[in-house]
Amino acid sequence: MKKHLIAPAFLALASGIGSTSVSAANLTLYCSAQEEWCQLMARGFEDATGVDVAMTRKSSGETFAQVKAEEANPKGDVWWGGTGDPHLQAAEEDLTEPYVSPMREQLHPWSIAQAESAGDKTIGIYSGALGYGYNTDLLAAEGLPEPACWKDLLKPEFKGHVQMANPNSSGTAYTTLATMAQLFGEDEGFEYMKGLHANINQYTKSGSAPIKAAGLGETTIGIVFMHDAVAQAVAGFPVKVVAPCEGTGYEIGSMSIIKGARNIDEAKQFYDWALSAEAQNLALQVDAFQVPSNMSAETSDKAPDLSSIKLIDYDFKTYGSSDTRKRLLEKWDNEVSVLPQ
Repeated sequence: MKKHLIAPAFLALASGIGSTSVSAANLTLYCSAQEEWCQLMARGFEDATGVDVAMTRKSSGETFAQVKAEEANPKGDVWWGGTGDPHLQAAEEDLTEPYVSPMREQLHPWSIAQAESAGDKTIGIYSGALGYGYNTDLLAAEGLPEPACWKDLLKPEFKGHVQMANPNSSGTAYTTLATMAQLFGEDEGFEYMKGLHANINQYTKSGSAPIKAAGLGETTIGIVFMHDAVAQAVAGFPVKVVAPCEGTGYEIGSMSIIKGARNIDEAKQFYDWALSAEAQNLALQVDAFQVPSNMSAETSDKAPDLSSIKLIDYDFKTYGSSDTRKRLLEKWDNEVSVLPQ
């Protein structure tokens, strides 16, 4: 990452935060966004501040599990990216540290609302709507109808043609589960998940994997956040993006400082930098089509227009709570995943 991409004024702010000398500074970053974006954020922060970054990329559910497992001896400093629900659960379980950044005045209200709902232990860094994408070539070759709604995916002709992630490991898939519970009511939502299970060919570990498989022709339909489907289409794959007709949930991708972080000054330094427009604009270099939380950051003209999508009033506090999340995942394990396909 070139240093000139980071505004000089912000460099002064970033470099001045914390008492640790730059030459000896380190940061351990847990990242739950796409690999290329994670690498760009790590290298961009290094170039901006001189802090050495050790980055590990895992899905949201896996990162939450790691942070919880390391509670007695934290090894990470900052958890950046991934769906907000596990970040909220981490906040509730006191796995993360409250921090009020001086950058907050630059952020959209939905980003700050995420922070306030968690006692300032997390904050919104981007948002994106849930949906799915399908491979137009495969759909045509199989003579399948074009799906436009969630319930279209239950049709028997789509048996073996749908892929989604496992909600235990993937924040995307947990958002899908929580969306169905809110969109249709919990009982009907689980009936939906059971019907969908009959058409699933594979539950992946990563939330974005299903649409990558669809782009490559390995599956016909991938349930993902719409921006991930857009990325495949922009990359030249025959993928059409769908905003389901019934309405859909959405994520507020989040960032948290891990409680007991060994490099707390550098963690706060990264936190402030990551909320800047300059840092959030890096997303455009790796075709990440989420809506950024900094009001001055650029949103790609290819990104899904959230104002044109029928979004549910997603209850982040309830579905990000430890009790609700554990209960829904156990219910999915016991009532859905065990069914024959």
